[in-house]
Amino acid sequence: MSTSRVTLYGIPNCDSVKKARAWMQDHQVEHDFHDFKKQGVPEAALDIWLDQAGWETLVNRQGTTWRQLDPATQAAVQDRASARRQLLATPSLIKRPVVMRGRHVVVGVNPDAWQDVKGG
Repeated sequence: MSTSRVTLYGIPNCDSVKKARAWMQDHQVEHDFHDFKKQGVPEAALDIWLDQAGWETLVNRQGTTWRQLDPATQAAVQDRASARRQLLATPSLIKRPVVMRGRHVVVGVNPDAWQDVKGG
């Protein structure tokens, strides 16, 4: 998998995604950008993220999108299956950025871990 390309998932106007994209450019990491708003959330990739990072990490409970959900919807997110359904329905709930190379996944702003994903 060392030859697989880095993919950065997120939304373009997100500050965390902007930081990740700048880091990738500054460190000359060739990558693809997958825009959740335009392209949706790829289910196969989401399943890998859930396996690698866990649903608790992927669901951004600190963001505006979470706070705008009604309490019943928030309460319904309590395990992998319910989180998966809600993340597919509301992609903005996914903590960003998600950086992936092969099956290696990094969620959130983490330049040290991005260095590992960058590979060589």
